[in-house]
Amino acid sequence: MDEHEPKSVEIDISGIGSEEAAAAETGEEPEVELLEVGGAAVDDGGDEEEDVEALRREIADLRDRSMRTLADFDNYRKRAERERAENRRAAAAEVVRDFLDVVDNLERAAAAGGSAEDLKTGVDMIVRQLADVLRRQGVERVPAVGERFDPALHDAVSRQEDPETDEPRVVEEMQAGYRMHDRLLRPSRVVVAVPPEEG
Repeated sequence: MDEHEPKSVEIDISGIGSEEAAAAETGEEPEVELLEVGGAAVDDGGDEEEDVEALRREIADLRDRSMRTLADFDNYRKRAERERAENRRAAAAEVVRDFLDVVDNLERAAAAGGSAEDLKTGVDMIVRQLADVLRRQGVERVPAVGERFDPALHDAVSRQEDPETDEPRVVEEMQAGYRMHDRLLRPSRVVVAVPPEEG
């Protein structure tokens, strides 16, 4: 045999499975199926008990984390409710504090002697004081008499025809309406003049 002639080599593949044998003949790497368990890749052909135990640990960890998250959220919700209730109480206390001077003056007026004229003067002063308190709180009276009738602000309790008006207009206020920072607290109860019906 010529020493430069290539030698033939025999390979024994009897110990390799059919997929491994096919891969060996083509020169490709055999495929190994992996499972993702708890963030780590595990050979599918590994010990099943270890895989099950790893899954159990992962489930227990997820359950524990979800329970802690629910508890944290419940605590946050309760704390937010307490803070809202405290804020409401603080806001109410501020408003009530403003009205205490009005209450003092009403008590003084009720206890004071004097004429009816003196009493009326005292009540007028208290009304002005009360209006100042409301204004500080952002409360204002809804304009009524002489205004064009606005169903968003006025509640018409009666109407009367007036040949001198060309559109519905408030001619009398039965009860004052109020709004606070552009929010209507209650509408004015009014009498409305309307143009006469033709025919």
